[in-house]
Order: sequence, then C-alpha cells, then structure tokens
Amino acid sequence: MSERKVLNKYYPPDFDPLKIPRLRLPKDRQYTVRLMAPCNMRCKTCGEYIYKGKKFNARKETVQNEDYLGIKVFRFYIKCPRCLAEVTFKTDPQNSDYIVEHGATRNFQALKLAEEAAEREAREEEEDEKNNPMKLLEKRTQASKQEMDLIEALEDLKDLNKRQANVNFDAMLGRYAAEREAMLKRQEEEDENLIASVFGKSAEGAVKRIVEDSDEDSEEDKPKRQRTTYEKPTDILAEGTSVSNTHAAGPTLMSTSKAPVAPKSSSKSLLAGLVRPKSTQSTSEPQKPAGSGASSSQSATSNPVASSGLNLLGTYSGSDESD
Repeated sequence: MSERKVLNKYYPPDFDPLKIPRLRLPKDRQYTVRLMAPCNMRCKTCGEYIYKGKKFNARKETVQNEDYLGIKVFRFYIKCPRCLAEVTFKTDPQNSDYIVEHGATRNFQALKLAEEAAEREAREEEEDEKNNPMKLLEKRTQASKQEMDLIEALEDLKDLNKRQANVNFDAMLGRYAAEREAMLKRQEEEDENLIASVFGKSAEGAVKRIVEDSDEDSEEDKPKRQRTTYEKPTDILAEGTSVSNTHAAGPTLMSTSKAPVAPKSSSKSLLAGLVRPKSTQSTSEPQKPAGSGASSSQSATSNPVASSGLNLLGTYSGSDESD
C-alpha cells in the first residue's frame, strides 16, 4: 500500500517530459471565481441596487486583443440577485479601477469624479507649459523665489541654533527661580498686611473687640442677694438690733447701692442686745441731778432698742425688780 501524501514521485529512467502531450485549451476559456462587486451599481432590467462588497459566483475570461503596457484585461460576468439578468464589467489597469460594460449603470461617486477632474487639470497645465514658453518662464521664476525663501528660513534657523548653543540654561532657570521666590514672598507679605487690616490686628498683636450693645441689663448690674451665715444661734438677735437701728436712722440710709457687710464682732457685742445689765441710775436718780441733755441722749438710745420685739424681751425685768 502506497503513502497517502507522496512527496517524492518515481520517474522511470526512460522518462521524457517532451513526449507528454500538451492540452490545447481555447484562448477564450472561462473560469468560475468568487468575487465581490467592485462598485455600487444598479441593474438596468429591474432597477435593483447592487452595493459594493456583495459576493457573487462570477465567470472570468481574458479580453482578446486588449492590454495596457503588457497587462492583461479581464472580464467578469455576474447575475442580478433579483432578476438574474447578466451584468458584465472589466478591469481598467490604467486607472486602477473597473468599467461597467453591460447590464447595469454605475452610481454617482463624488470622490472619483473629483480625482478625475484634478488629474485632467494637471494634464492640461502640463500641455500649456509645453506649448507656451512665457508660462513656463513664470513658473520657473516662481519656483526660484520659493527656493530663495527656503534658504533664508534655513539660515535663520542656523543662527538661532548658534545663539541657543551659547546660552546657559541652568543659570537662566536659577535667576528666574530667585525672582519667582521673591515675588511669592512679597505676595505673602501683602496678604498678611491685608488680613491684619481687615481683622483689626495691631502691631502689638492685640485684637480689638467691639462691644455689642444690648437692651437687656447685664448680669453684673442686677442686684445679687448675699447669703448670710450664722456662726451661733444668737447671731440672729444681733442682726435684729442692727435692722432696728437702720430703721430708726431714717430712710436716708437706704440706697440702691449695696452696703458693705460689717465684720463679725465678738461674742460680747453679739449678746449686747439680748442681755441688758441692771442700771444703777434708777436707784441713784434722785441723788444725781439729771440734765436735759443727758435725759435726751438716754431716751434717744433707748428708743431704737425698744422698737424691736426681741429688744423688748431683753428689757423685760424679773419679779424681783417689780417688788
């Protein structure tokens, strides 16, 4: 059994390739190929649009007695996908394009028309230059002028490169950096001065505060009640005597301002209003001449004591005195 994929075939010793008969194929032989529509076209029979890129099973043949610079021209046959009418087109090596021959019309293509118009104009200009020497001279002078401009621009670039080669970029950047730092510092100082002027900060660092006026009285103006403390149970009696003395002195002593609190006296002074010693003046009253001044002073001193209920208790005498 032989190999499935043969790489080296056997040739007998008496093999002569010239003896192999050659196939005589017709020159207009057609081949079946798979291709795409080269352009947008419309069928003349049914009006169906055939867009560029649509695939067809086409027949290919070589055009007889037609070539371009030795390049063969090929013709293709396709069928309309709607009415099955035959459409033919061939290659155009001169313009690198295709030409629709029969069965369809090529749709409008603005880009192709613009390219063709530009090529036509360029061709006409070349013909005019060949036939008109004055126009050729003008074109040469214009080309020489453009060349001179290019040379001047090139010389300017060379001079600029020479100047830049002598420049020390590090020193230049350092100078600009110092100027930038000074400018930033100056801006910071201006900002600080502006803030100080706006928020009222003086040179000593003190801040001026504006006192807000209020209709209500402050807490300091309101009278505060002082709490009285009693060290002994009998202190209340001494306080009662002081209150009676103030009432006897008259309303002139009362004022809106607070009177200073008197310092605490000794135990004898506190009991002075409660305990009253026996006076010897009552026994010796007829013996001593009592003056008007003395009697008035005694009555003045005895009146405030008798005005208080606690003082009345102190002036109460026992049964022994009444006897």
